[in-house]
Amino acid sequence: MTTAPATLRRDLGLASWQALYEQRAFWRNRARAFFAFLMPIMFLVIFASIFGKQTIATRHGLPYNDFFVPGILAYGIIATTFFNIAVSTAILRDQGVLKRMQGTPLPRWSYVAGRIASSAITTLMMTALVLVIARLGYGVHVRGATLAGFIVALVLGSACFTTLGIGIVRFIDNADAAPAVLNVAILPLTFISGVWFSTDNQPAWLRHVAEVFPVHALADGLQYAFNPHTTGAGINGGDVLTLAIWLFVGVVLMIRFLRQPLGER
Repeated sequence: MTTAPATLRRDLGLASWQALYEQRAFWRNRARAFFAFLMPIMFLVIFASIFGKQTIATRHGLPYNDFFVPGILAYGIIATTFFNIAVSTAILRDQGVLKRMQGTPLPRWSYVAGRIASSAITTLMMTALVLVIARLGYGVHVRGATLAGFIVALVLGSACFTTLGIGIVRFIDNADAAPAVLNVAILPLTFISGVWFSTDNQPAWLRHVAEVFPVHALADGLQYAFNPHTTGAGINGGDVLTLAIWLFVGVVLMIRFLRQPLGER
């Protein structure tokens, strides 16, 4: 008889192999790898080079790059979690891979854990590359005093958009529609949430709309930690609360998606 610890070790091993497979599949798909991993890097170099000498008067003369680097990092996190996992899951569902997988020895939770682990690995690699380029190329870095705030925003934001990326597949009719649906859901929010430029001068009602969604909370949380004027640990309580609420929403949507037979809309 197989014991519970032995079963757990086996399932964890299967999850590890699934994560390895997902990594191989991700990097072999050049278009997906470019969009999710390299495009944020490309935007970082372009925007930081063009607007790097500007400052933001409404934020006490904050250099633009100190504002933009965490903003594009937030975009990169969303791309490597929400976009990547939602599009790939929709494709696998339409191809019948998810349905066929239910007839294999791979437990459902091991499959999901492997996909989440792969997404986390890609996100960490992208984050490390952004931080290195920002430090060496533009002199932008996180201070040790606010490192805790940076880590909290990074972890909460990644978890939030990963669960939302799985859960939103329930509302995507087919894989062909996935990129359009996801861009409609996210791209407008990046412009009103301060990812690209400061939104201090936009109408108050538009700022309030943006503050409801996790895109603003992630971008603002990272920008708060990067801001050289920030005191304390760099943790913005309002942003943490918003991300935690949306993480709960994402978990609920993810569980509902996983409870239905995989492969069904």
